[in-house]
Amino acid sequence: MTTRCWAAPSADSKLAPFSIQRRAPGPTDVAMDVLFCGVCHSDLHQARGEWGRSSFPMVPGHEVIGRVTQVGAQVTKVKPGDLVGVGCMVDSCRTCAQCEAHHEMFCEAGPAWTYNGTELDRKTPTYGGYSTHLVVTERFVVTVPRGLDPARAAPLLCAGITTYSPLRQWGVEAGQQVGVVGLGGLGHLAVKLARAMGAEVTMLSTSPSKKADAQRLGASDFALTTERSTFKTHAGRFDVLLDTVSAGHDVDSLLRLLKPFGALALVGMPPKAMEVKAASLVGGNKRFAGSSIGGMKETQAMLDFCAAKGVLADVEVIPAQAINEAYERMLKNDVRYRFVIDAKTV
Repeated sequence: MTTRCWAAPSADSKLAPFSIQRRAPGPTDVAMDVLFCGVCHSDLHQARGEWGRSSFPMVPGHEVIGRVTQVGAQVTKVKPGDLVGVGCMVDSCRTCAQCEAHHEMFCEAGPAWTYNGTELDRKTPTYGGYSTHLVVTERFVVTVPRGLDPARAAPLLCAGITTYSPLRQWGVEAGQQVGVVGLGGLGHLAVKLARAMGAEVTMLSTSPSKKADAQRLGASDFALTTERSTFKTHAGRFDVLLDTVSAGHDVDSLLRLLKPFGALALVGMPPKAMEVKAASLVGGNKRFAGSSIGGMKETQAMLDFCAAKGVLADVEVIPAQAINEAYERMLKNDVRYRFVIDAKTV
């Protein structure tokens, strides 16, 4: 199946129109027309070779919403016409301990990533959602519940599950105090999700201009991490802190804001080592943890939760022809809060 897409020819080239061949659907495959694809900051990093493991030509995109056009004879979960999603993975070994525990992202053989990777044969390259069509094995497709706007649901397939998973891991519930560090593509969904779980949410930011938006999104309080008084006023306040910041910052000071037995969960990817004093953890039995995406079972649970609670991303829908401009705007934090490509324009 010849498929139109937008691809990065090399790390120092702009994305441009391209075409690829998608496989014909096999017995357990689902074929779909792509409707929308979110633009993740990791797309930019990989397309520009900034993480050191990029292969080209690269078709980015792992926040995909599509309409099923064809299913294999053994597919039972979806049927033609259904609205479905594809996130960061398109396959795994399915038999290791991690896969059996529904943590496919930690597959012991290594999952097949949606793009900039290979299928499980370790030869066939994977191409992502900046395209018109996609073919994926049934296990790695999630169903999109009725009521979710497909354009605004697309970022849930990465940004949504990245923030939902640690909130669930650390048991966020009604009445708890949750702090969200950083208001961007991840942070804005973290505020919405924590609020939907019943928590009281505080936005911790370096930018005073984001206060009104944080409150609109559901935060009941706002504090500046650039002010030393913040770390005194809010010391020992939070059950959970969700840190979405990918730039270098002072994590050790954030630990002071946790209650005893509280957790600081890191989902951002700062490029350099982060210093944490032992006393900041030992005093109060505090936890400093990382969190990745979620497995397929948890991703489906996240979408169902979002549908029940009305949680969707704030997006700017763009034509594919604007993707290079969108990358530049992302570097300037000029997006509220996620770009989404309309696949009709690909």
